[in-house]
Amino acid sequence: MQDFPNSMTPQDALVAVMIAVSASNEDIRTAELIKIQSAVNMLPVFADFDVDHLKSISQVVFDLFEQEDGLDALFGLVREALPERLYETAYALACDVAAADGALDEAELRLLEEIRYELNIDRLHAAAIERGARARHTV
Repeated sequence: MQDFPNSMTPQDALVAVMIAVSASNEDIRTAELIKIQSAVNMLPVFADFDVDHLKSISQVVFDLFEQEDGLDALFGLVREALPERLYETAYALACDVAAADGALDEAELRLLEEIRYELNIDRLHAAAIERGARARHTV
């Protein structure tokens, strides 16, 4: 793994959370990748984000997923880089990526639960965020 995590920006952390959700079930779907790309291209929080970081952030997440305590390390990096005001944003982006392909599997649900816990997302706020994601992705 490279030295990249030492300089992770808040935007990098948001992207890492989205990639982690997509990769959680070991089946990265095209709809999820499109959702990540769309978020990065359209949301104001990513206005000054360098899109060239996507590949290196992805590699960091994949490398961490191969380690025994990699998920804990990922959350440590995310909490270190992400201001608390963006915790709900991270959870909302994670929910959107998870819902993008129209199905939530057990691995995605477990990771969303872990994100809620690690970022201390209030249960009522989480339910509202989840409902919004479900509404946006219903066909």
